[in-house]
Amino acid sequence: MDWRLRFGALSLIWGFSFLLIKVGTEGYAPFQVTLGRLLSGTAVLAVAMAVRRERLPRGARTWGHLAVAAFFLNALPFSLFAYAELTIPSTLAGICNATSPLWGMALSLVALSEDRPTRRRVAGLGLGFLGVLTVLGAWQGFSGLDFTGTAMALLASLSYPIGWIYVRRTLAGSGSSTLALTGSQLFLGTAQIALVTPLFTSAPDGFPLLPTLAVVALGALGTGLAVLLQYGLVAEVGPTTAQMVTYFIPVIATAAGVIVLGEQLSWNTPVGALVVLAGAALTQSRARSGRPAAGRSHNAGAATGVETGAGENAGTGAMEKAATGTETGAMEKAATGTETGAMEKAATGAGTGARTKAATGAGDHP
Repeated sequence: MDWRLRFGALSLIWGFSFLLIKVGTEGYAPFQVTLGRLLSGTAVLAVAMAVRRERLPRGARTWGHLAVAAFFLNALPFSLFAYAELTIPSTLAGICNATSPLWGMALSLVALSEDRPTRRRVAGLGLGFLGVLTVLGAWQGFSGLDFTGTAMALLASLSYPIGWIYVRRTLAGSGSSTLALTGSQLFLGTAQIALVTPLFTSAPDGFPLLPTLAVVALGALGTGLAVLLQYGLVAEVGPTTAQMVTYFIPVIATAAGVIVLGEQLSWNTPVGALVVLAGAALTQSRARSGRPAAGRSHNAGAATGVETGAGENAGTGAMEKAATGTETGAMEKAATGTETGAMEKAATGAGTGARTKAATGAGDHP
């Protein structure tokens, strides 16, 4: 597949995810939507693992770390977004998702000592949060805003960089391929939600067609196929180009919500979204160094590109680094993408060869 087609498909899949969540919640409880998408996504990756004859990760400690990663990168944010869209439009959820790189930048200043802030990146952080206030209509006293739903969407976006940082610190050099780690992570996330769902919801009365199709598509495409597309894209064009998917997601999410669902859009929403994206871009900028750029390096691309997933759809994101053990010093760049993502950024070092090569094109990244 030509990389442009892969790029366009990935942008559309992740951009439409928020619409699919909204449609899914019209027929199912939020936890049921999350469980359905995780089941579908896990099934897709299970097939990919079987085809490639991947082995499951070994060691109780690795599985314990994967369980924590599954909570912060899948179970928690997926559930929060589903609950949020009960009361806020999908357009707002998509824009809140774009704040993941901003949260990642803020957290990295505290949690990642090797990541030194620059004036440009700090300015980007401030600009990004100014954009958030613009989207929310702060000058109007947040009039007409559902505080609970918006807070849930923002917390979901914050959950991704927390998970990425945790993965980076605990699973680097685990010895397993990215696909195996990602598939196992999704399986554990599915198990977590399967245990919680019966406690908060009852069995659905039926299986309405459109919500059911939306949930299946959300998981099979947005949580399963997108993972495979992302690695193929990073392997072919490198992380710098692949990260641009991040900037199309809120645009597509907004267009889908307005055109397909008929959601209302006030002027401050698109204006604020552009400011958020500009801030996110600045937080991901790095000073030039004498080291070679990642360019199209297969290993460098794989080592960092998974973080260019983009927030809500980047739930399986930071696993490439875990598989290869690389340390590129820009976890906040993962946003997306998360994914965030964004899943997001330029490499400063290459990953290890063999496992990266095996995982790229089949593994993942909100």
